[in-house]
Amino acid sequence: MQATAYTYDPESRSGQVLLDDGTPVPFDAAAFDAGGLRLLRPGQRVRIETAADSDAGDPDTGTGRRITLVTLQTF
Repeated sequence: MQATAYTYDPESRSGQVLLDDGTPVPFDAAAFDAGGLRLLRPGQRVRIETAADSDAGDPDTGTGRRITLVTLQTF
């Protein structure tokens, strides 16, 4: 899946990406580290991978996604 880097904090190595529909989705240091990046700038196109997360999304259904990997989009 593709997204656009929205925010990034180099101290915590976490931030947010914007999905193509404009939805902001947070990522943690583990997802950033999995991609092998050293820095992320707002506006960069990135590739993300997600996994099911019972703590995200609708609490009644337990459906949600969390980002497990953030890396640069390559063509």
